Order: sequence, then C-alpha cells, then structure tokens
Amino acid sequence: MEPVCDLVLPCRDEAPALTALLPAVPREFAVIVVDNGSTDTTAQVATELGATVVVEPVPGYGAAVHAGLTAATRDLVAFMDGDGSFDAAQLCVLLEDVRSGRADLAVGRRRPVGRGTWPWHARAGNTLVVTWLRHRIGMTPHDLAPMRLCRRTDLLALDVRDRRFGYPVELLQKATLAGWRIVEHDVDYRPRAVGTRSKVSGSVMGTVRTARDFWRTLS
Repeated sequence: MEPVCDLVLPCRDEAPALTALLPAVPREFAVIVVDNGSTDTTAQVATELGATVVVEPVPGYGAAVHAGLTAATRDLVAFMDGDGSFDAAQLCVLLEDVRSGRADLAVGRRRPVGRGTWPWHARAGNTLVVTWLRHRIGMTPHDLAPMRLCRRTDLLALDVRDRRFGYPVELLQKATLAGWRIVEHDVDYRPRAVGTRSKVSGSVMGTVRTARDFWRTLS
C-alpha cells in the first residue's frame, strides 16, 4: 500500500521513542521526522527506520511543525508528538474523517493511560486555554490537539505563524474562525518513552499568552 498521508513528528532527543514508534506507524502514513536540535541519535534512528529526516535549527514546537509541513508533499498531512506517548494506529480514524469529507480537521482528545501520564500543570494549562477559546469563539475541541490531521494546502493557507508552543492554539483559533469542520476523537495518552525528556516547561503560559494576543488582534 502506498502512503496517502504524510505524518510529521517534531522531535528533540526522541531516539529511544522512535525505535518502537516508527515500526508501528500504519502503512497509510509516510513519516517525516523533524530534528529540532537533538543531541542524541534521533536523526540516525529515524533514517535507519525509513523516515525522511528534516533538520530545523530554529528551536520551538511551531518551528518544527512548520518545517515538517513545508517538507510534506502529499495532499493530507498529520502531526503527532514523537515521544512515544501516542499510538500511531489511532491516526487512522482521523484519516478517514478527512478523506471522506466529514471533517476539514480531525483531532485527538487525550485520555491518559495510567497515573502521572499528564502532569497537573500541563493539564490545567490545557483546560484553561481550551475553556477560554470555547467561550470566546465557539471552538469545539476539548484539547489543544497534539494529534491532528488535515489537508496540507488548507493548513498552509491558514498561515499559522507562531513558532513555539502557541502553534496549536493559533491553529485552532484560525481554523474555528475560518469555519472549518472540526471532528474530535478520544485517543490514548501514555507515559513518554524512557530516555526522552519533557519539554512542557514554559508551554502553559506560552499558550495562554498566544490565545490572549491573538484575540486582541481580532478585537
């Protein structure tokens, strides 16, 4: 089966996770690993396991995501954290939503598997921003969509400019205001792979500031 969708994995020091994650990616997806300043063997492991590797020297989640988006060539593109916390097989239902025309954007709603999977401060920040957006602009998702899938040209046209942790916030705001049909599915959220490190520090207030600043540009 030929892949029908590119899967972008923004990565920084995720080699231990990629060894298990990449072989489990469904055949419908062609993987693009964006190496965003790794000091381990992320790029080497990704290459050996058949992924396309893109190097993005500018630090930041949004920078890595945008680099993967511009490197993608297929009509459909998906995004997922590369730390082993998600099951790539659960992308298939998102893929069917967009391919069938039921959605312009299909996203995953995290459902933690086990205790301590989602630190309280990260969950609180996510809830704060999502609740604010749901009230202010009628956004439908209940999560900031770390797993998502849409059409590549549509996302490029959306012109998401944040290059750090605020990228998902700006994306969901712009997609909602543009009238995109957004469909949400529960997805498993597992502990990150042993040997990888958390990058959530600073992201909570960063996403709050992004939501606030973007709304001010619309007022």
